[in-house]
Amino acid sequence: MKLRILAGLLMLFPFSAGALEIFACEPEWAALARELAGDDANITVATTAFQDPHRLEAKPSLIAAFRGADLLICTGADLEVGWLPLLLRRSGNPQLRPGQPGYFMAADYVRKLELPDRLDRAEGDMHPQGNPHVHLNPHNIARIAKALAERLAQIDPARSADYQRTQSDFLLRWDVAIAAWESTAADLAGLRLVSHHRGFSYLADWLYLEIVADIEPKPGIPPSASHLASLVEQLAPHPPVAIIRTPYTDAKASLWLSDKLGVPALQLPYTVGGGDGTDDLFGLFDQTLRLLGDLPK
Repeated sequence: MKLRILAGLLMLFPFSAGALEIFACEPEWAALARELAGDDANITVATTAFQDPHRLEAKPSLIAAFRGADLLICTGADLEVGWLPLLLRRSGNPQLRPGQPGYFMAADYVRKLELPDRLDRAEGDMHPQGNPHVHLNPHNIARIAKALAERLAQIDPARSADYQRTQSDFLLRWDVAIAAWESTAADLAGLRLVSHHRGFSYLADWLYLEIVADIEPKPGIPPSASHLASLVEQLAPHPPVAIIRTPYTDAKASLWLSDKLGVPALQLPYTVGGGDGTDDLFGLFDQTLRLLGDLPK
């Protein structure tokens, strides 16, 4: 009986004799895990800033990393719904199943924007739980960091004091950075922008930016020539300051609309690794605000 109880506890709280094995779906969560776990973790990242996180091929190398992971960190809110369930099935790793301590979805810990009034796939890539691109509000990062530190301590209790220390250190530096960013960005409030995809909604909500139109007619649906023409007609009387896109977005439509309206087309980093100086979360926000700050007001 005692042996069976011990085995059950080990299933709930897997012991890591060496480095913790972490599988992160997106670069932002790999960067946050590195802040909290430091060199005590081996981190595999499924995507880069130049890959659409909605779509991913479940390659054998990813399945192998998934199979050996102690902790899964993804955005959730159905961002990875097109590929994460396949990895879960093929890996056969029971520690990373929903409801287990090794399954961590960052969006579960923040308030979501753009919750749909109704679900209809004819409306494009609908997300029933709301817009999943939660990481571009740094206050969300702080909330998620607290939850992630607790989860790390739960699955790796031998290092729980270390996770408490790294969480405190990160949040202290992060709060100072947020104050500086908000001071720097005060004059960006009301900036009118067009976005290719609804990937910047949380950034706009945080900085009081106004996204006046999306290039995609519906989320995930490429724009047609007639839709682009209608955008020109709609926006020409009062053009936006710029057209923004992610590094993984095809630039063609943004550049075409930029030329027609006579405004800049701006590629923002979107996530860690999305541009020069964005090797960590601090750099991501530093460079994003620098690029926005260089726009004509």
